[in-house]
Amino acid sequence: MTRSTGTARLHPALRAPGATRANALPAGAWWLWALGLATAASRTTNPLLLGLLVGVAGYVVAARRTDAPWARSYGAFIKLGLFVVAVRLVFSVLLGSSVPGTHTLFTLPDVPLPGWAQGVRIGGRVTAEQLVFALYDGAKLATLLICVGAANSLASPARLLKSLPGALYEVGVAVVVAMTFAPNMVADVARLRTARRLRGRPTGGIRAVLQIGLPVVEGALERSVAVAASMDARGYGRTARVSPAVRRTTRVLTLGGLLGVCAGTYGLLAAEGAAHGLPLLLAGLLAALAGLRLGGRRSVRTRYRPDLWGARAWLVAVSGAAVAAAMTGAGAVAPDALHPGVVPLTAPVLPLWPAAAVLIGLLPAVVAPLPASPSDSKELT
Repeated sequence: MTRSTGTARLHPALRAPGATRANALPAGAWWLWALGLATAASRTTNPLLLGLLVGVAGYVVAARRTDAPWARSYGAFIKLGLFVVAVRLVFSVLLGSSVPGTHTLFTLPDVPLPGWAQGVRIGGRVTAEQLVFALYDGAKLATLLICVGAANSLASPARLLKSLPGALYEVGVAVVVAMTFAPNMVADVARLRTARRLRGRPTGGIRAVLQIGLPVVEGALERSVAVAASMDARGYGRTARVSPAVRRTTRVLTLGGLLGVCAGTYGLLAAEGAAHGLPLLLAGLLAALAGLRLGGRRSVRTRYRPDLWGARAWLVAVSGAAVAAAMTGAGAVAPDALHPGVVPLTAPVLPLWPAAAVLIGLLPAVVAPLPASPSDSKELT
């Protein structure tokens, strides 16, 4: 059976090619696309737009993810997002909310608190307005997590690590290991649950969770030891000799660049600092990039078959940036459409042109190369 990719009906000249080692998208392109969708989600609490963002991310994942173990984590991030929404609603019910409301649903027993806990309450009246507000707020955070899960399912962690600058390689190892922990854990849990099901053992309940947890932790430890041994065998951690002047210059440029970026960002956000905010931001970025360039001299690592950014990779990255830019612009032009009111309760309305802008995020499902077969998945990583 062949997987439906959504491009089978296109003209042969417009169909995306099959993914090979030469044309597979860099991991950074997928992360830029996903971060663009996440940025768009952070600019709105409209549940219709948030649902559209989740649908766009889910369709692209279904059309372009591979059969690698780390690509199966998208469902876990969806469950995590639903859990976040449920927790947000429970907290709103138990701890109350500052949102006023007139539609009382039920009343919980009010727990008296000491005088030093003024402003905090447990129990009391629960209104429809506060629950709707909590639902919108939790849905926004859930959408952010789902967008990050889409990047984890589409981008190869090994290729992402290889694309980092030499100065950030050590930090990048920790970040990539942290990002791959969840996908690998999900794959191990699914594998162990399948094995228990085939043996006729229960897969639910506290006892089953405890019996599955130990093999998962043991497998994670064994992979960590194997990765550490392979890194040591390849000479990881060895650095080249750099003169003290270069080291001091690198530190000054990097630290000064980060301070410039912070000051420039604050200037752009402040009402009276827009005039000097952009120059400071650009100067900080240039200084930080120069520091990273100099810091890369101490790294003696080499790159085997480096990733190339072609037209398809740029289209994927730009599509996510376009969604983020359009949603940011919509927030300045029509903020009420992106943030539906809850007092009084009103039904959310789907704004047309922000919704059309979100659909730009579907571009990777058309231009990205088709997923490789299971036999070729290892070659792409």
